[in-house]
Amino acid sequence: MNTKKTPVLLMNVGSPDAPTVPAVRRFLSEFLNDKRVIDLPWLLRKFLVNLIIIPFRVKNSTQLYQQLWTEKGSALIYISEELKNKLQTKLGDDFEVFMGMRYGNPHYKKALAEIKEKSYKEVIVLPLYPQHALSTTETSFVAVEEEVRKFKNPPKLLKIGQFYQNPKFAQAFAEQAKKYKPETFDHILISFHGLPIRQDAKSKPKNVPDYSYSKACCETSQLIAKELNLSETDYTIGFQSRLSKNWLTPFSDEIIMEKLKEGKKRILVLAPAFVTDCLETIVEIEYEYAEEFVKNGGEKLLLVSSLNAENLWIDMLADMITERKNRN
Repeated sequence: MNTKKTPVLLMNVGSPDAPTVPAVRRFLSEFLNDKRVIDLPWLLRKFLVNLIIIPFRVKNSTQLYQQLWTEKGSALIYISEELKNKLQTKLGDDFEVFMGMRYGNPHYKKALAEIKEKSYKEVIVLPLYPQHALSTTETSFVAVEEEVRKFKNPPKLLKIGQFYQNPKFAQAFAEQAKKYKPETFDHILISFHGLPIRQDAKSKPKNVPDYSYSKACCETSQLIAKELNLSETDYTIGFQSRLSKNWLTPFSDEIIMEKLKEGKKRILVLAPAFVTDCLETIVEIEYEYAEEFVKNGGEKLLLVSSLNAENLWIDMLADMITERKNRN
């Protein structure tokens, strides 16, 4: 066993390899066929995903990814690479940092194959999701566990779960928001990725009683609001990226229009379910929400950039990783 370094596997959702219909179809197929993403019986899930959702969504999804794409590729991927490199520098020679996407490339299985080849005796697994959910943190842990069980000499998994309660997380997001002068806006929307209502209570970490994803999102908002000295009337919590009306409410896009009717013509949006800017932040909020808001009479709707590879975020990750290593 290799005892000289400790590998760290960072995980995120992932992205298609290219903004093309075949690449997006492959990505959606892997993503949506995960039983923790769409938690329906196998046959129903296969029918719904492969015969209805993907055929009807792939063209539109491809167009959205085309809006996101730059010369460097998908934002989630190239920002994640920058994060990995900066974290490696911060942690130093005692650690080796890997980035593995749950779906798409660079795939988590490729990272684990390299970890296996180097005969590491343990690996720190850190899914980059602030709030625990069945379709994010849990599926990442389960996927790694299942892959590692195939190894002849499997490494010990040192897991780091949700981290929204870490004081440095709210501080880091608040520092990002301060760059946009939140006091100059009429209202602040704190927007989280939605979940089907049936998944809310099911998205529960082990040994955490009375947990739900929606409660975690509310607490995240309160912690950030405290850092920004916001009153309860200064901000609203919403949920975005819904696929049906049976998802967590209130819906972020509806909140924006409601606030506009109240005369709030300048809105600042934070999205603290995402630590890396991606389709849901750049395209859905920065492009689509902003366009709809201005079209209906608003002056400005602005997205606060996520933590991406900011120094405070790197410091927080390094602290969590070092603490987990020392606790082993």
